[in-house]
Amino acid sequence: MKETSVENRLKLLYSLQQVDLELQEIQEMKGDLPHTVGALQTRVDEMKERLDTLAATIKESKLTRERADNEILELIEKVEKYKGQQLSVKSNRQYDALTREIENAEQRSVLLQQGMDEAENRLQTAKTDSDALKVQIEELTAELKERQKELKSVNKEHEKEELKLRHDRDKITVRLDKGDLERYDRIMNAKGGLAVVPVKRSACGGCFSRVPPQKILELRKNASIHVCEQCGRILVSGTLTEPVHSAE
Repeated sequence: MKETSVENRLKLLYSLQQVDLELQEIQEMKGDLPHTVGALQTRVDEMKERLDTLAATIKESKLTRERADNEILELIEKVEKYKGQQLSVKSNRQYDALTREIENAEQRSVLLQQGMDEAENRLQTAKTDSDALKVQIEELTAELKERQKELKSVNKEHEKEELKLRHDRDKITVRLDKGDLERYDRIMNAKGGLAVVPVKRSACGGCFSRVPPQKILELRKNASIHVCEQCGRILVSGTLTEPVHSAE
């Protein structure tokens, strides 16, 4: 593969920067809508998960209450049976044994009743929370749909332009050296989306720090890649700044 000249590498980097700046402008036109839509969707999803949890709590509380109620009824029948048997026993030992069974059944009934009360409290609390949550989900879903509609409208307005820019970007990046692209991305992410800047009036186009005359002379040769000593952005000379999108 033929090695790309430094001058062409700089042209590619500068062209990529210009495309990315235009893409950033489109994103700025969308404002906070993408973030707002994402945040609303996350909140709706979390609320629906919470609603599912509450539904499970309601179901389990009902089952617990019903099981306890059925067992209490069975224990009442046993107590009545034991009391009836006490009337026909022939020894104190048998009578005492039945008394213990009655006491155990009554203690068990008390515990079950407590469990029923707790289940009922959980049930009512879950129902109240569920009803309130359903209203919130309905309101939030309506807001989400409205924001999604707005975002769709904005996306449609800039769709062709954005697709063209992304296509242009792809054409540039496939021709860029992998190391140059990684360096570009690293600087861009660290410097607010501005990685490659021209030198204007002997100053860096990114941080506006003065560029030494000797470095300006070196830049004009386009023989090596130079960075600003202050901000670390890649510098290009005015001879490379036009045309901006062309990497042909």
